[in-house]
Amino acid sequence: MSDSSAAGRPKGKSLRPLNALWPFLRPYRGTLVLAMLALIIASAAGLALPVAVRYLIDHGMATRDAGTVNSYFIAFLGAAVVFGVFAALRFYLVTWLGERVVANVRKAVYDRVVRLDMTFFEVTRTGEILSRLTTDTTLVQSISGVGISITLRSALNLLGALVMMGATSAKLMGIMVVLIPVIMLPLFTVGRKVRRLSRDSQDRVADSSGLAGETLNAMQTIQAFTLESLQSSRYSGAVEAGFDTAIARNRVRSTLTAVGTILVMGAVTFVVWLGARAVVAGDMTGGQLGQFLLYAGFVSLSAGALIEQWGEVQRAAGAMERLVELLEARPAIAAPLQPVSLPQRAQGALRFNAVTFHYPSRPDSAALKGIALEIAPGETLALVGPSGAGKSTMLQLLLRFYDPATGSIQLDGIDIAKTDPVALRGQIGLVPQDTVLFGTSARENIRYGRPGASDADVEAAAVAAAADDFIRRLPQGYDTFLGERGTRLSGGQRQRIAIARAILKDPPVLLLDEATSALDAESEQLVQRALEGLMSSRTTLIIAHRLATVLSADRIVVMDQGQIVAAGTHAELLRTSSLYSRLAQLQFADQVADKVIG
Repeated sequence: MSDSSAAGRPKGKSLRPLNALWPFLRPYRGTLVLAMLALIIASAAGLALPVAVRYLIDHGMATRDAGTVNSYFIAFLGAAVVFGVFAALRFYLVTWLGERVVANVRKAVYDRVVRLDMTFFEVTRTGEILSRLTTDTTLVQSISGVGISITLRSALNLLGALVMMGATSAKLMGIMVVLIPVIMLPLFTVGRKVRRLSRDSQDRVADSSGLAGETLNAMQTIQAFTLESLQSSRYSGAVEAGFDTAIARNRVRSTLTAVGTILVMGAVTFVVWLGARAVVAGDMTGGQLGQFLLYAGFVSLSAGALIEQWGEVQRAAGAMERLVELLEARPAIAAPLQPVSLPQRAQGALRFNAVTFHYPSRPDSAALKGIALEIAPGETLALVGPSGAGKSTMLQLLLRFYDPATGSIQLDGIDIAKTDPVALRGQIGLVPQDTVLFGTSARENIRYGRPGASDADVEAAAVAAAADDFIRRLPQGYDTFLGERGTRLSGGQRQRIAIARAILKDPPVLLLDEATSALDAESEQLVQRALEGLMSSRTTLIIAHRLATVLSADRIVVMDQGQIVAAGTHAELLRTSSLYSRLAQLQFADQVADKVIG
C-alpha cells in the first residue's frame, strides 16, 4: 500500500498469515490427499533402500552367495522404481495444486481490489497493487506448490529416518534426537529476521513498480519536459534500494544455510563416528552401520532441505501478510445489510440536502459546504465555476464514490447511502473529462456501456456520437485494437468513444464532465446535437466550460469554493452574478458577445 501503511504494518512473529491459504486449499483436499499418499509411498520406498543395503552387506556379501546378492539388488531396484514413480506423481500433484492455489489467490485479490472505494486508491499506488498480484503471489506459489512438496517430503523423511535409526541403534538415535533441537533452535530464530527482510524487500519491489507504472503512463509529459534523466535516476535509486534489501536478506539466508549445514553435518559426523567405534568394539555389524549411515544421510539432507525451506516459508509468510491486507480490506462505500431497492429505471429526480464533504486526503479543507440543490426529472443542469469549486466532487458523490460528511443525496426521494452502489451506478451514465479506454477493440470499448448489447446497438451508439466515420476508417474498423489506454486514437476520438459508451448504456441520469472539451469545432457540433437528443429524455448534469454547452442547459448553477453562489439562465446570470459574468468573459471569449441577451 502506501509508504505509511507499510511503515505502520505490525512486525509478524509467526506464520499465522499462511493460515489464510487454507480457504484456497480446502476445495482441493482430494488432490492434497492423493499427493500425501504418493508422498508416503515414495518416502516408504526411499526409506527401504538402506535396509536393502544392510542385508546386502550382512547376508549377501558376507555369505558370498551370488543368488542372494542378485535378489537383494532386484529388491533394491524395485524399491527405486516405486520411489521414482510415486515421487513423480507427488511432484505433479503438488505443482498443479500450487498453480491452482496461486491463480485463485490472484483472482480473489483482484476481485477485492476492484471493489474498494476511491479512498483506498487515493493512498495506494497502482504499482504497489501490481507488485502484490505478481511478485507476492509468486512467492506464495513457491510454498503452496513445490515448497510444500519439499517441506512435507523432507519432514516425512526426517521422521522416518529417525525411526529407522532408532530401530538400527537406539543409543545413537537418542544422541541424534538430543542434538537436533539444539541445532534447530538458533535456525528458527534467524528465520524471523529473514521474514522481516523479505517483507521489506517486497515493499522495495513495490516502490520501484509503482514508480515505473507512474512514469510509463506519463511518457509524453516526461519527454516534453526532458525529465528522462531525472526519472531514470529516481527509478535507479528505487531499484538500488530493493537490491540492497534483497542482498541483506540473501546474506542472512546464506548464513542460515551455512550454519545449519555445518551444525547438521557436524552432528551426523559425531554420531557416525560413535557408530564406527561400536563396529570396532563388535557392538554393531558393518551392515547396521551402513544402514545407520544412510539414514543419517537422509536426516542430514532432509534437515538441510527444511532449513532452506524455512527461509522460503518465512518469505512466503511475509508475502501472504501483504496479500492478506488486500484480502481483508473492506470498502468504506458498501451496500447496507438491507439496501433500499431502486426502481428498474429511475425517473431521475435528484436532491442535495445540505451536503458537506471533505476528501479523506484533505480532511481540513471542505470540498463542498452545505450544498442544497433540487434537480427535476429530465432537467439539464450546467455546473460552472473556477477550478476547485466542487463541480467534479458533486458528480463523484452522485456516483457514490464517496459519502457526504453531513447531509444526504436522494434519487427519486431515496437516500443513495441506503442503496447498493452497484444498483445506483447502473442508473447513471458518465462521460469523464479524462477519457478512459481499455486495451481492446473499438467495438468492445463501446460495449462496456452495456456488455450484452448487440453489434447493431454498438454501431448505432457510435453513429449517435459521431464516431462511426472515423471507426470505419480504422484498419479493421470496429474490430481494430485501440492500444493501451486508446493510444492509437486522438483525444477527440477517444472522447467520442466514451460518449458512444454512455449513449449505449441509456441511463436515466447522465453526468458529463466537460464531455466535448477535446473535440474540434466540427465534431463538437455533431456530438452536441447527439447529446441534445440524448439529454432530452433524462436528467443531465454537465460540468461546462463552453458556451454551447451552457446555452443548452435548462438551468445553470454557479459554484465557488464548495458553495452554490448563484443559479439561473445564462442571460439572468450575466446580469446578476459578477462571478459568472467574469467566467463567461474568460472562458467563452468572443462567443459571449454574440449571445448576450439584454
